Amino acid sequence: MSETYAPPDTPLEIVHQDHELLVANKPPGLLSVPGKGAHLADCLLARVQAAFPEALLVHRLDRDTSGVMVFALTPQAQRHLGLQFEKRQTRKTYVARLWGRLEPKTGTVDLPLIVDWPNRPRQMVDHANGKPAITDWRVLRHEGDTTRVRLFPKTGRSHQLRVHMKEIGHPILGDPFYAEGPARDAPRLMLHAEELRLRHPDGGRGMAFRVPCPF
Repeated sequence: MSETYAPPDTPLEIVHQDHELLVANKPPGLLSVPGKGAHLADCLLARVQAAFPEALLVHRLDRDTSGVMVFALTPQAQRHLGLQFEKRQTRKTYVARLWGRLEPKTGTVDLPLIVDWPNRPRQMVDHANGKPAITDWRVLRHEGDTTRVRLFPKTGRSHQLRVHMKEIGHPILGDPFYAEGPARDAPRLMLHAEELRLRHPDGGRGMAFRVPCPF
């Protein structure tokens, strides 16, 4: 990654801010958190903390994924939000463009995942040792030889959506790890975190944060 990490020089885009939490739109190509080494220091967390020094990490998105990412502004909010993610009480919606024509209109992938150690950070299906991973999909439309879908992860495994789509024969366009041949030729990973639903740490009110898909 060190040779290829060229984070986008885009202004910080705040979707929502209040006394407990902050929601930002993560651009594609930007790490969520710093990697090892000074050349991987630029990340969304660092950019958010430059403007909001009290901001705390709650969850992550893959470097090449764009969209909704929430940060806590107090330790209490970080605990509250962290438990919602851990207990699968948040609701995440992604938009993706897939290689090929996915049929039927809706479905579920239920394949346990584990890190592929010799090839990390790649993940792989492992029915014996993998952790449960479940993704629902809904086809939005077919676009030539590709399919636009909404993805609804029921679990939060690393690379879950990317591996699950590859395993059903429809990798996400532009995926440098899991797509091959012409499926890799997109200008970016065609995966966007469109909406995040959660309960506000102060009072528990249900909230939904949304960033329209940019592709």
